[in-house]
Amino acid sequence: MRFMLLQNYGEVGSGCAPMTEWSESDVVAHIEFQHALNRQLVESGELVDAQGLAWPDQAKFVVCDGRSAAVVTDGPFPESKELVAGYRVIDVDSLARAIEIAAQASAAPGQNGVPVLQPIEVRQVMSAPDPEM
Repeated sequence: MRFMLLQNYGEVGSGCAPMTEWSESDVVAHIEFQHALNRQLVESGELVDAQGLAWPDQAKFVVCDGRSAAVVTDGPFPESKELVAGYRVIDVDSLARAIEIAAQASAAPGQNGVPVLQPIEVRQVMSAPDPEM
């Protein structure tokens, strides 16, 4: 079973300051934790992909009807400081294992080594419908 784990930062109530406010050593410790978790998942054969995402101010929305030129706008412009910071795609035996990995990611060190308690959204990756059906 494949799952996408979406890493959200800045959600209200998480108690985690934006990474831009962290010390350099706290940022390094956080990134090293992420790399170590990825290595562990590679060794267990469960990691498909993991990437950090650019800041929302670098994102674009694209809309197209297939006939006209695409309309490209800046965004998103969230009303809060919450953002999707990265993702992992994992291939595991069960939802329970996906939740276990999400719990590890949620406990990543933040400022002063305190766990960030970031909410990790766990979503099963669905296969495309069979075109022959």
